[in-house]
Amino acid sequence: MSWHPPGIGGTWRSGRVVPAMKPGRREFLYSGGLALGGMAVGCGVREPASALVDDVSGLNPVVVDSILRPTRTSEIQVALTRTRGTVSIGGGRYSMGGQIASEHSLHIDMRSMRRLLWLDHEAGVVRVQSGMSWRALQDAIDPHGLSVKVMQSYSNFTVGGSVSVNCHGRYVGKGPIAGTVRALQLVTASGEVRELSTLREADLFGAVLGGYGGLGVVTEVELDLDPNDRIGRRADRISLDEYPSFFLERVLADPEVVLHNADLMPPQFDAPLSIDWRRTDAPLTQTRRLVPRDLDYSREQTLIWSATELPGLELVRDRFLTEKLMREPAVTWRNHEASLDVRSLEPRTRLVSTYLLQEYFVPVEAFASFTRQMRRILIASQANILNVSIRHSPADTRSLLRWAETDVFSFVVYHKQRSWAGADAETERWTQRLVAAALDHGGRYYLPYRLHATPMQFRRAYPEHIAFARIRDAIDPRNRFRNRLWDKYLST
Repeated sequence: MSWHPPGIGGTWRSGRVVPAMKPGRREFLYSGGLALGGMAVGCGVREPASALVDDVSGLNPVVVDSILRPTRTSEIQVALTRTRGTVSIGGGRYSMGGQIASEHSLHIDMRSMRRLLWLDHEAGVVRVQSGMSWRALQDAIDPHGLSVKVMQSYSNFTVGGSVSVNCHGRYVGKGPIAGTVRALQLVTASGEVRELSTLREADLFGAVLGGYGGLGVVTEVELDLDPNDRIGRRADRISLDEYPSFFLERVLADPEVVLHNADLMPPQFDAPLSIDWRRTDAPLTQTRRLVPRDLDYSREQTLIWSATELPGLELVRDRFLTEKLMREPAVTWRNHEASLDVRSLEPRTRLVSTYLLQEYFVPVEAFASFTRQMRRILIASQANILNVSIRHSPADTRSLLRWAETDVFSFVVYHKQRSWAGADAETERWTQRLVAAALDHGGRYYLPYRLHATPMQFRRAYPEHIAFARIRDAIDPRNRFRNRLWDKYLST
């Protein structure tokens, strides 16, 4: 049988739940019933003027005119029809360059829109409000033996935010989340509700996937799910030159491998540690189905601090992290490995230092050449790099602003820097060199992070921005949906 949460209408039919209000009917009522929606639910919780919005980096405080915390789509409709000014949208706030806010905007904080709307566990499909976190979704689907098909490596992000950045994870052969989104609901600048999919307004659908809130508010998302398999870990040390063939022959060609990444460590970034999670029938070494929400991560935070601030960091890392991975067997549920908490990576405070990400995508055949250049740049920069995680993605054929034009290897650079302006300016210099290296190798860079790339680099990385701007001008002619990302790159 299928399940749906209390208070959401539905009828039993052929062993599954059918929503009382199908998407088409919902769209009809919302687009024609603003007054009814407004009377029924009001306008959500709205904070006083001049509120402050920031993201996880702590580097992007933005003063907005007010913050709306809606719980229903109709509340967003009412707010958009009663106002005429700039609107920005935020979810979990894990983007790091001001992608969630614009000065003096009405900021829509989506985190109170967190209901599961319906679940068809037999078909492996779920529909949720976009402010639901992956962890909350895991809580709902784990009892049915289901797992999220594609998400980030950590579970704190919201579904809508993940769709808006077209996220990916360690899922072998899956690519970005765009390939798992069946449909989504979008509220436009005029307050109209539109149901989008590959069969319904496909061009707009593809532009919203990875559109960073530039086209409207994503309020509902319908996703494909996977089984929650039992998986076992395998760790291998390999040479950098051997890695591409190792991945293609030992990882991608093995249908039992579910998750994979390879870590390059400072100071030389030349000895990948490959980590696979394969389906297995071996006994569990971790019986918990999900990571507990209330864990204390002070030990992990101290280890990361030690590795970035004290001499002999290689010894600390090898003793407490790498050797453990190589030595200790691990068999767990897929949902347990997918429910990791970003608090395990957080500094105790971001007042002095902040931890940041950036990411680059290059065609598979450019791996060796790009890696050599990336290593030279990182070593010369003397940046405080914790690691570079290598992933893989097949070509993305669904989103417009795609970061995987062809099959790519991705390089996730995890680094630490001081929280003041001078340190960020130094990071900007070596970041632009990495962006240039990726572009010169036929690749791209990822947009959820610091806005260090130049406008020219952005245009070169994403030539589809012309088509995106054309769609935006048609659906939002007054350019109401804004944030620092689009203010920098679409206004120049």
